[in-house]
Amino acid sequence: MTTAPAPDSWYDRHLLPWLVDFACGLEPIARQRRKVIPQASGRVLEVGIGTGLNLRFYDRQRVQALVGVDPAQQMHRLAQRRSRAAGIAVDLRPLSADRLPFEAGSFDTVVCTYTLCTVPDPQAALAEMRRVLRPGGTLLFAEHGLAPDAAVARWQHRLEPLWARLAGGCHLTRDVPFLLREAGFAATVEAGYVAWPRFAGYNFWGAASAA
Repeated sequence: MTTAPAPDSWYDRHLLPWLVDFACGLEPIARQRRKVIPQASGRVLEVGIGTGLNLRFYDRQRVQALVGVDPAQQMHRLAQRRSRAAGIAVDLRPLSADRLPFEAGSFDTVVCTYTLCTVPDPQAALAEMRRVLRPGGTLLFAEHGLAPDAAVARWQHRLEPLWARLAGGCHLTRDVPFLLREAGFAATVEAGYVAWPRFAGYNFWGAASAA
């Protein structure tokens, strides 16, 4: 999933959506989605919905309404197709994560998967997610980020500038548990390598609520 800025090149408009869809749709990543998405309930906001890879994992009996936001409109067509295939309606909006036009406490669940790596200001995005969650609401997340192993982390820092240019602004070195704490969330976090290459395969997943 991505919440990168609007596309400004042929690569961004035509090739990148398919590359992101392929990479984020691989089975190791799909397994991560299955761990968190079925827990979503009530009125749900998915931040960084991208091409809609999460849609098939929602429990339709638990979801009252689903809103998906992503400024990368070139990905919405695939998301609409997956919405129809999954039989779950989604209100797609071309919005950035750091400026959500929803009232405070509007959602029971916020879903954020493979999105914090690409948002320009993850702290602002998480602050908005916290704001729009109702008291007692849940943030469900699955993200990749900074590995605890020094050797892997060094490669992440070395590769990040090139990786970000090729992967729609994706960062390899974001410390997801730290970002959640700084944004005022109390989170239950699981972590580990779930895919190869290791520099892009260290994942964090779980559930959080306002501390």
